Formats: sequence, C-alpha cells, structure tokens
Amino acid sequence: MLVDHAHCEKKAASTALRLIFRYDDKFDLLNKMSRLAREELRHFEQVLKILKQRKICFFNLPPSNYAKNMIGHIRHSEPYKLTDHLVIGAIIEARSCERFASLAPYLDNDLAKFYISLLKSEGRHFMDYLSLAEKYSADQNDVKNRVDFFTEIESKYIISKDNSFRFHSGVPE
Repeated sequence: MLVDHAHCEKKAASTALRLIFRYDDKFDLLNKMSRLAREELRHFEQVLKILKQRKICFFNLPPSNYAKNMIGHIRHSEPYKLTDHLVIGAIIEARSCERFASLAPYLDNDLAKFYISLLKSEGRHFMDYLSLAEKYSADQNDVKNRVDFFTEIESKYIISKDNSFRFHSGVPE
C-alpha cells in the first residue's frame, strides 16, 4: 500500500506539471498547479521516509488501470479537453481523500495520523481542480455533466474485478 501510495503522489505531481506545460497561458491554473505539484512532491517524500523507517523498499509499479479508464474518455478539442483533465483530477483527489479516511482506523497509530493529516490537502486539491474546471470550461453545465459522466465510469471500475490491488483499484480478484 505504501509503495503504491508513493507512486500515486509522484503521478499527482507529474499531472500538475503536465497541465502547467500544456496550458501556460492560464494564470490561475499555473499558480494552483504549481503549488499542488510541490505539495504532492512533499507527500511523496513523506511516504518515502515512512518506507525507509519501516525498511520497505521502493520499487517500480506498472500504472494501474484506474486513471487510464477515465483518461480514455477525454474529449480531444479545447476547452473540453482541459475541462475533462481537471474533472478527472478532482475525482481522483476526492477518492484519495475518501480512501485515506477509510483506511486510517485500520492502521497503526503513526500511519493513521499520517493519513488523517493528508485529508485537508487532498480535499483542497479536489476543490482546486473543480474550481479550475469551472473557471476554464465552455459553460458551467458542462462541468456538472462531465463530473456525472466520469463518476459513472469510475463507479463501474471500482466495483469491477481487478487483477492488482492498488490504492485506486477495483475489487481484488
């Protein structure tokens, strides 16, 4: 779980940086994604520290299908493409927040405190992604429609069988 969590934090920082490079004409996006990338990298470093303390080796993991299942439905023309990327980011952050809260009661005290400490920032990341989607979308109904669309895709995925157990995965086989 910790190794996968480290990879999730690294991917979250990478996603924010990709948005910065792709949409460098959008000041609010640049500002929020820059802060988000730094925070996600700090979380990555915190998880690496926990791994080291617990003598767990960090190793490469192939990407899970979770985000890939949603990304495959991104529209190709702008501003719809940006809206979809931001909505997916919001959903992933919301799900992370939910899973941190759900896991914490089953973990040792130190790890539980760590996961609880992440809830505030994950919730803020969700709101940042959502507010950016609303700011840069063609119209406000589009954001709501895309949230509904992507949460429907996600809900099918998280209740389906999955051959690998990950932080964001379906039901383990």
